[in-house]
Amino acid sequence: YMVAHFLRKHPSVDKVYWCGFPDHPNHDIAKIQMRGFGGMMSFTLKDDSVDAAKKVLTSTKLFSLAESLGGVESLINHPASMTHASIPREERLKYGLTDGLIRLSVGIEDADDLIEDLKHAIG
Repeated sequence: YMVAHFLRKHPSVDKVYWCGFPDHPNHDIAKIQMRGFGGMMSFTLKDDSVDAAKKVLTSTKLFSLAESLGGVESLINHPASMTHASIPREERLKYGLTDGLIRLSVGIEDADDLIEDLKHAIG
């Protein structure tokens, strides 16, 4: 919750995708099916480049760069170069998987610590 709201207000972030926001297209379904809306979210940087995304990915201290470890720790990944790397860029862009899209799985660490980590990494 706190991380998503922080990202939405950050001047270097373009969009935040989190089903807890009332304007998310699946908010009503999530409200019925979930408690607390979960810690999965993604965001795009205003500098929609691979280099900008990789700077964020390599600058975090608390988020582990990984797709999934099956644990409770916070993770960060870059779909364009990780989970969707085999899909041609033009095809990815059709579905909103831009070069600056970053995916987060917020774990059980203190939200204020995670926000500080992202604040430092994003700049």
